[in-house]
Amino acid sequence: MNAVAQIGVCYGMLGNNLPNAREVINLYKSNNIKRMRLYDPNQQALQALRGSNIEVILGVPNDQLQNLANPSKAQSWVQSNVVAYWPSVRFRYISVGNEVPPSSSLARFVLPALVNVFNAVRSAGLESRIKVSIAIDMTLIGVSYPPSAGAFRGDVRSYLDPIIGHLAWARTPLLANIYTYFSYSGNPRDISLPYALFTSPSPIVWDQGRGYQNLFDAMLDSLYSALEKAGQGGLEVVVSESGWPSAGGFGTSVDNAATYLSNLIKHVQKGTPKRPGKAIETYLFALFDENQKSGPELERHFGLFSPNKQPKYQLHFGGGRHWDIASKEYNATFPLKSDM
Repeated sequence: MNAVAQIGVCYGMLGNNLPNAREVINLYKSNNIKRMRLYDPNQQALQALRGSNIEVILGVPNDQLQNLANPSKAQSWVQSNVVAYWPSVRFRYISVGNEVPPSSSLARFVLPALVNVFNAVRSAGLESRIKVSIAIDMTLIGVSYPPSAGAFRGDVRSYLDPIIGHLAWARTPLLANIYTYFSYSGNPRDISLPYALFTSPSPIVWDQGRGYQNLFDAMLDSLYSALEKAGQGGLEVVVSESGWPSAGGFGTSVDNAATYLSNLIKHVQKGTPKRPGKAIETYLFALFDENQKSGPELERHFGLFSPNKQPKYQLHFGGGRHWDIASKEYNATFPLKSDM
């Protein structure tokens, strides 16, 4: 598998003006996007994926977690949404929940649902082909600077430790949604824009002899450090979302989003300072601008494409023509100090 093929794109559907699923699959194919994250088992999307050879992360929506904490309901969910489409749909992972807050009423269902879905996949004889995991966000990290000091928050350990213990036992990566945008926009005094966009000309942070030239590496390595401190340093991480909004908030622009996305695609082939030379499987968020997403305005501007299927940026997913859009130079007028 070449490193460029490590990149996938998240297919969110929270818009009332989006193309149909068959058009979406053709959009993936015409852009040489080999992997997709799907947030729920949308039947039109699964039908359209048949025979496409696109590898899929299939999501269990958070509102289904309590249901799937029942083993027989997990069995029927896997039969209906996975086994019924396999092998013509190439499932790669099942994500049991997305960014469930450990303090929420749903948190206690995550581990039983995870184990039940894993057992259902195993009883179908597919456990070596389809890995069952969860997707976390970086709010579970209590200490992130310097990266070697990365540690989970004390109040999430009782939730997270049994989950990552199961993942280690099952030899399954943890999925993590990593956004340098939110770290930068929340603390622009200490985090420079070039550090967040991969455009810093030299390392900004030195940590135990490792130089950090970009915030993405620092965030991912802080997660690796947190896993080590929790006794699971062997766990792999898949970056299940990363992106930059083109409008709607501080630091958002088409230029910044284009720079971040194009540099991320190139960068993840190289690994991090803590784990160099190992390509990072990464999923860009998201396929389209989604006009029905809730939250601040910027949430509706993460798309790589407009709903009319026109690309907002010229990105290179491997194969075909290559446009270099990272030629925009950021000059030294940006402050380069970073405490991230």
